[in-house]
Amino acid sequence: MKAINPCLWFNTEAEEAMNFYTSIFPNSKKGKLTYYGDGMHMPKGTVLTATFNLNGNEFMALNGGPNDTFNHAISLMALCDTQAEIDHLWDKLGFGGTIEQCGWLRDKYGVAWQIVPSKLREWMEGGDGAQTQRLMAEVMKMVKLDIATMEKAANGA
Repeated sequence: MKAINPCLWFNTEAEEAMNFYTSIFPNSKKGKLTYYGDGMHMPKGTVLTATFNLNGNEFMALNGGPNDTFNHAISLMALCDTQAEIDHLWDKLGFGGTIEQCGWLRDKYGVAWQIVPSKLREWMEGGDGAQTQRLMAEVMKMVKLDIATMEKAANGA
């Protein structure tokens, strides 16, 4: 197996979403577009798929129509090394979307994102149960995550 890549189902916004996401994430690029042909369930010439790469991760966006919508059952986790990265993604992805609790937001297309420090897993898995409880107690108070506050909690301060 070469890879596992997400395919995101949109109503008709696949190309727009590709342009939006590649404008936000560093080291990103647009891929190819494919189009519906004769006899398909969308008008001929409508974008069928848009492929793109976000910072080394391959995605496909599919215009599948309004039958399915995004929900919290799956989210995309953006791991950020700095508070500036968190702030940038939070502002860009959250614009026109819905801001939620604990580093979660939904972008303007309804895709659920977790904008989190890259050290989150280390903090969660590297200590004892008390460290995890301190960290999560702080996270539960936050909307956008704050790395400095989380690090203090993880370190017992």
